[in-house]
Amino acid sequence: MAIKVATDATFEAEVLHNDKPVVVDFWAAWCGPCKLVAPEMEKIAEKYEGSIDVVKVDVDANPGLSRAFNIMSIPTIAFFAPGKQPMGVVGFRPAEQLETQFNLASYPKIEAGAAAAAVDAGAAASDAA
Repeated sequence: MAIKVATDATFEAEVLHNDKPVVVDFWAAWCGPCKLVAPEMEKIAEKYEGSIDVVKVDVDANPGLSRAFNIMSIPTIAFFAPGKQPMGVVGFRPAEQLETQFNLASYPKIEAGAAAAAVDAGAAASDAA
C-alpha cells in the first residue's frame, strides 16, 4: 500500500471523513528524526493495508494543518479513528511502539489473499447471474 500525502486542501477528505482509521505523520524535509519515522510508517502501511490508512503531511507546505492541530514539534504521529478523539505522540517511535500506543492490533487486518478471493467470488457470482 502506498502512503498517501495530505494537504491543507485534502486533509478533511483523506483523514477526517475517512471510514477507516488513519495514522498521520506530520513531518518536514529538514527534520532529521522525521527521516527515521518514514520506514516505520512504511511498516505500518504494509502490515495494516486495507484496514488502516497511513498519510503524511509536510508541515512546511501545509501551515493550516499545523495550526489546526497545534503541531509544535515534529515528527508528530497522530492517530485518527472514526468517531474518536485523535491521539498523538511527538518524536521518533518504532512501528511496534506506535502499534501499542494506538492499539492498532484491535483493527482487523485484511489479508491480501482473502481480499482477492472476496473480489473473485463477487465476480464469479455476477458472471453466474
